[in-house]
Order: sequence, then structure tokens, then C-alpha cells
Amino acid sequence: MPYRLLTIAALFLGLLMWMAPSDATAQQGRSGTATIVGTVTDADTGEPLESANVFIANSQIGTATDSDGRYRLDNVPLGAQRLFVSSVGYDAEARNLNLREAGMEMIDFELTESVVDLDETIVTAERDDEWLERLQRFKRLFIGETPNAEETELVNPEVLDFTQSMTNFRAFADEPLEIENHALGYRLTYFLEEFEATRNRTRWDGEPLFEEMEGTPEQEAEWAERRREAFLGSFHHLMLALISNRVEGQRFQLYLRPGAQTQQVADGAFGSMPELSGQRYPIDDLSEIMEPGEAAEEWILDFRGAVEIAYMGAEESDEYREWIARNTGDRRIRTGSRFQTSQIWLERGPATIDYKGDIVDPYGVTRSGYFAYKRIADQLPKEYRPN
Repeated sequence: MPYRLLTIAALFLGLLMWMAPSDATAQQGRSGTATIVGTVTDADTGEPLESANVFIANSQIGTATDSDGRYRLDNVPLGAQRLFVSSVGYDAEARNLNLREAGMEMIDFELTESVVDLDETIVTAERDDEWLERLQRFKRLFIGETPNAEETELVNPEVLDFTQSMTNFRAFADEPLEIENHALGYRLTYFLEEFEATRNRTRWDGEPLFEEMEGTPEQEAEWAERRREAFLGSFHHLMLALISNRVEGQRFQLYLRPGAQTQQVADGAFGSMPELSGQRYPIDDLSEIMEPGEAAEEWILDFRGAVEIAYMGAEESDEYREWIARNTGDRRIRTGSRFQTSQIWLERGPATIDYKGDIVDPYGVTRSGYFAYKRIADQLPKEYRPN
């Protein structure tokens, strides 16, 4: 586990100092919640689709349509949200929303039946040793290789099939993945749309719905502590620190690498290590990389090259160093202490952040380094805040 530089008391006090002003700011112009209602129908026939899954991606807010294809989501926080709809036998759809006012939003969906091209999709017919080997590879790349990943179970691996060539590895799921994270106390229903891995890069497209697991008081206390550990130093922690102007207070140090180069990265990609070049410069003024957005309580990330982030609250773990060695082939001994370091890239141009620290375009920021090391097993619902 990463070495802790702060005592629990210091962490608690620091979080209190950060969270209180941030929450007060969030209430200005963004008080209240929204209700989203609508129907889900067949695009060809117009018939209602019953039992379609409708939920806010990366959250605990979800429901299923009734016999008339209707759904209702209450208490949806304002700001950036991704509304996802899926039904068996149909292509899933998603809408990126930016809810700016409390009230009711009506959003209908017309789903198209799925068409499988058997000539292009060749999958493993039997669950043989080759399939089992590919399953293990998928779990390492998707669920992760952190200590939390060791306690995360893929409950229904039988829904997966794989293809593999000399250059890439792909996974397909004909049903949602059911994942139980016994480290953080969450059950995930993950709707995997696409998964592909090459030698140096992994990318996938999909949406999870979170549900809290029930446990003993001792288990729930441990989950609460481990959730906080997963949050501290995370990408979401960084975004909240940026918009509350408390980067240093939250123990982040930022550097700009304007000459950094990287290959074009597809949506949702994670690189094991970026191609960094040129000198790095400390970011002393956040206006160098961020400016106010068009609407109240929104900000725009805009920079060239890469921003490097050092989280001074924890050092690299031995597990992370081993992960770097396996994924890059760089087995040089890293001497001395090194804080958790990550990089972010704007492959799709400027990215908007809302008052909750969420990126309006969910794939607007590409991550590498420590942010890429932590994958599904270390993911928290977007509404999570440490108590």
C-alpha cells in the first residue's frame, strides 16, 4: 500500500477545510436537483421497450422502464451528466447532458436493433484454455492490477468473448458485466461497448452503474476508509481541487510540459507511460491552464502539451513500480522516494469542468501514469465525497 505522509487526523482536517468552501460555492447558482423523465421505444416500430436500463453513468442513480417504456430519474445533481440507456437486443445510446437549472427534463430514446456481422466478429467458440488465458488478460487490463483489484470479482465472465491478433486484443460482452468490488464495497453493472488493447495502450467505452454492498459494521467501516484512500490523489480529487482553487492545500503540485508529444489517443484511452519530452515548468497560476466557462460555476481546461501532476500525499507503491516495469519493459531500479505522478492530455481540445469536478465531455481528458494505473477496481461513483 502507498506510504501515508499524513496522519488520519491531518487528512480529516484538511478535507474539512477544502470541502466546506467548495460545497458553499457549489450552491451558488446550482442549488436543487433535476428530474429526468421520458420513454424508450423501438426505432422501427415505435413500440415501447419494457425493462430497459436507464441510468446516470458512473453513479448510483438508475431505473428500468415500465410496460409503457416510461422511466423517471429523481434527484439528479445539476451539472455534467451522461444519461445511458441499454436494452437486450438493441444498440445502447447515451446523451451527454449539462443540467444548469433545477426542474424536469424530458428525454426520449428510440433504440435500434443490434446487427451482428458474423464475418467480421470471430469469437472463441468454447471456453478452452485459450479463452481462460485471454480472460485473465482482460481482467488485468480492465479491472486493474492494484491491491483493490485482487479483491474485485467478475461474476459473469461467461458473457465475454475475445479476438486477438499480432497487434491488438479485443473483448466483447453480449450482456452487462456484473462486478463485485469487495475492497470498496460496491456492486457494478457495467455496460461494455468496446474494449481494445495494444502493446502500449488500452482503451474502452462503456458505462457503469454502482450499487452499495451491505456488510457488517466492521466491513462498512473498512470500506469507508478504503474508499477515502481511493479518492485521495485521484483524478476526481484533482478536478475538485482545481475548481476550488485549493491545489496546493490538497497536496497537488502541477507542472506544464508544453513540448510533450503523444500519439493520437482514442476515446477513453489509458497509456502506461506517456511520451514526455522537453522541460517542465511549475504552474504557479491556474489561469495558465484553466479559465472561467461560459456559464456560472463552469471552468475550461485549455493547455498545450501535457500537465504533470504530483500528489504529495502519498508515495508510489511497490505494486505501481512493478506495474510500470511489466508494461514498459523499464526494469531500472527506481531509487529514493517518488510521489504519485500522473499526466493529463487534451486530445480533443479544451475540456469543460462543472461545479462537481466532472468533465462535461467524459472522454475530454486522457490520463496516464498513476491515473492510468488505477482502473475499474479503484473507481468510485461520481457522487462520492469523503466524510
